[in-house]
Amino acid sequence: DTGFFEGNLPAITLSLRGLMYAQIDVTGTAVDVHSGTYGGAIQNPAIALAQVITALKGPDGRVRIPGFYDDVAPISESDRAQLASLPFDEPRYLEDLGLPALVGEVGYSTLERRAMRPTLDVNGLWSGFQGDGSKTIIPAHAHAKVSCRLVANQDPERIFEALQSYVAEVAPPGVVTTVRYLGGGRPSTTPMDHPATQAAARALEATFGRAPVYIRAGGSIPVCASFASILELPVVLLGFAPPDDRAHAPNEWMDLGNYETSIGTIARMFVELADLPR
Repeated sequence: DTGFFEGNLPAITLSLRGLMYAQIDVTGTAVDVHSGTYGGAIQNPAIALAQVITALKGPDGRVRIPGFYDDVAPISESDRAQLASLPFDEPRYLEDLGLPALVGEVGYSTLERRAMRPTLDVNGLWSGFQGDGSKTIIPAHAHAKVSCRLVANQDPERIFEALQSYVAEVAPPGVVTTVRYLGGGRPSTTPMDHPATQAAARALEATFGRAPVYIRAGGSIPVCASFASILELPVVLLGFAPPDDRAHAPNEWMDLGNYETSIGTIARMFVELADLPR
């Protein structure tokens, strides 16, 4: 899993973020009701949900949930220097995304925020009438799917409990607000100097003709943390997708040149691993 770095550079991923996924449900009346008859007298679940979501994150990019950052390890100076050394073209990145500006937690670079700082995002929202035309209702309920990407030392269950408590605190009166845990996983890291990591680096250089860069991914593969903790084995993340492969979007694709060369990379990596001291 994972992939190459910007510019289609061969890369080895050293770390993954963890994940906490939840759903916030806000319920008012038993059924949708007429906004002319009841408007001004009852709470609107869609507006209540908007107030809850607004309270989750500040304009400085910081998550406002109490205790959210308690277990977060600071980024070491060596890790900051390693990330800063990557050939990251931020203006090109912004242009490719088609955005007017990048935003995020103040005090951190884009690469740091993207992989080594925790986040909170709304993944989906739905409520009320969404068809053509108009329908003057106050919806009976509103919902949001919310995820947090977690970094070293953060526990998804603890983060869920903190989210649950905070939502109960900030939810306005007149509705019932609940938070459901939908799943999660812990972050994972493999050292750059681990023999297995260096075996992968030699295999990449032998087949792609250049030494790989070392990157950190913002995504999550929960089983990696399980392999590391239960089997006590390192996880080497060696992916071959280009950075513009439209992952999780329509028309996700793979570079055929990368794919064909990667077959030889994996074969060479098996040889490199077999040659490691036992």
